[in-house]
Amino acid sequence: MNEVRIIGTGSYVPTNRMTNDDLSQIVDTHDEWITSRTGIKERRISTGENTSDLARNAALQAIESAGITPEDIDLIIVNTITPDAFMPSTACMIQGAIGAHRAVCFDVSAACTGFIYGINIATQFLRTGQHQTALIIGAEVLSKVVDWNDRNTCVLFGDGAGASVLQGGSQKGILSIYVGSDGTKQELLQCPAVPVQNTYIPARANFSNAMTMNGNEVFKFAGRIIMESIEKVLQNTGYTLEDVAHIIPHQANVRIIEYAARKLGISPKRFYMNLDRYGNTSAASIPLALDEMVRENRIQDGDKVILVGFGGGLTWGAVLIEWNQNKK
Repeated sequence: MNEVRIIGTGSYVPTNRMTNDDLSQIVDTHDEWITSRTGIKERRISTGENTSDLARNAALQAIESAGITPEDIDLIIVNTITPDAFMPSTACMIQGAIGAHRAVCFDVSAACTGFIYGINIATQFLRTGQHQTALIIGAEVLSKVVDWNDRNTCVLFGDGAGASVLQGGSQKGILSIYVGSDGTKQELLQCPAVPVQNTYIPARANFSNAMTMNGNEVFKFAGRIIMESIEKVLQNTGYTLEDVAHIIPHQANVRIIEYAARKLGISPKRFYMNLDRYGNTSAASIPLALDEMVRENRIQDGDKVILVGFGGGLTWGAVLIEWNQNKK
């Protein structure tokens, strides 16, 4: 079986910044209320770019970082809950846009855990040798499914994309993966699609496709599942939390991350956070943060890194990585 490692990363966000003060002109809120409850100060909001546009730009950065060409890619997985269309898949759109003509393409819907799920799926293909080089993208334009009159949700979300190139070979990289789901709690975080309406069923009045969330229940779930996922992904690896140099969590809420840190008995500083600048970008948040750390040279070869996420579904998961991006 092949080893699998990340050989390149990339990210992209819209240039348009929406600050908390900007939001206060739309809904009844203010900077102190948002910051104290979430840690978010601003987020990027699209002024026209769709999910595939953000994903394409992040993908091209990751390909350049990896030192490969689009023709080298034979698998593309896009993780999103805000695709441009029901069909074609966003992954097929990216293939056409970047010229990755050899790639098998499909989308994954696992909300904020999407990038973890994408890594899990790609790793299985790469380990067996069915594919050699995979492009994994998390991309969202959440601004198109946000209720801008609901101050409890619209303050949280932003638009963005992150991407990583994974490759099979002899160098260690992905050490352990843990994922889980619980469909019995699907109502806690939802975003409806097109309702059933046809010649037999009239259109539903007052239908909305905006996200809804039970914030208190999601908070309790998230704090617990971050801790559990980190513990599970370390099991039977021979490594402990003390061996881990960096933890990159889904960027949802600073209080969730601080709660998980307390439960794990570690400093919140062990968790990398950039949600103050981007908000919650769902499937994009982990790869966006990972790329930011790589570009700032915060991760060195040999470092143990944990990616950990949670989201609607409910879904959750973690990946333990030995960082070997620059080794040949």
